Amino acid sequence: MNKRVVNWVALGLLWTAAVTTVVVLFAVILYVFVNGIGQLSFEFIFTWPKGVNAEGGIWPTIVSTLYVTALAMLIVTPIAVLAAVYLAEYAVQGRLVNTIRFAADSLASVPSIVMGLFGLALFVEAMEIGFSMLSAALALSFLMLPIVMRTTEEAIRSVPKYIRWGSYGLGATKWQTVRRTVIPAAMPRILTGLILATGRAVGETAVVIYTMGQAINLPISPLDSGRPMTVHLYLLAMEGINLPAAYGTALLLMIMILVFNLSARYILRRARKV
Repeated sequence: MNKRVVNWVALGLLWTAAVTTVVVLFAVILYVFVNGIGQLSFEFIFTWPKGVNAEGGIWPTIVSTLYVTALAMLIVTPIAVLAAVYLAEYAVQGRLVNTIRFAADSLASVPSIVMGLFGLALFVEAMEIGFSMLSAALALSFLMLPIVMRTTEEAIRSVPKYIRWGSYGLGATKWQTVRRTVIPAAMPRILTGLILATGRAVGETAVVIYTMGQAINLPISPLDSGRPMTVHLYLLAMEGINLPAAYGTALLLMIMILVFNLSARYILRRARKV
């Protein structure tokens, strides 16, 4: 077959796949926007649910979502960053390091419902933490860990070697070089990984429904239960008691995730300019 024909066929397939992806994305966004924009108001966002939690606002669910996501970030960030520093700077490259990377990649592919059942068995029942923000945050941290760790490792590896050599030339130790030179240089990409992992945590349903519970209350302590936006949306949609409120919740949740993703792209773009 003519090479030019093969090239045009391959290019056509690529364009078809790209256009299909964009069209499907905008179709979903447009559908949720049209059905949910009428629900977004100050009262809907900043008031409490009423009746059987089908009317009124969704303020406790927003607080629960942000609370558990922030708590998961506090748990996963030091572990993931330190693990990435070890793999990129200190570990001898070999079978053990490859096994750790394979384990991280495998953990990233575990279905969220499996992670939710694991969190239920370990944190809620075995450790007797109960349905709480802490149980949900610990379970979410397992989903966020491989994303943050692998992104951080690649960010550290992308720092040019001459930056390290300059630090060593000034008499700095290995740890001083990593802490004061390498990590600050890689920080924009590390933050990008954290934001992307946070965006995934915000949109999870299966993990939190098995570990946080469904109570409509304003959580104060990490041991308090709560209902995140994803669970509230699931219950409203499945029970069919207030579909407009479900669409409004979905739209607000989609906006939050979009903000996280755009923030990641902005930080990465700024880092490339520097």
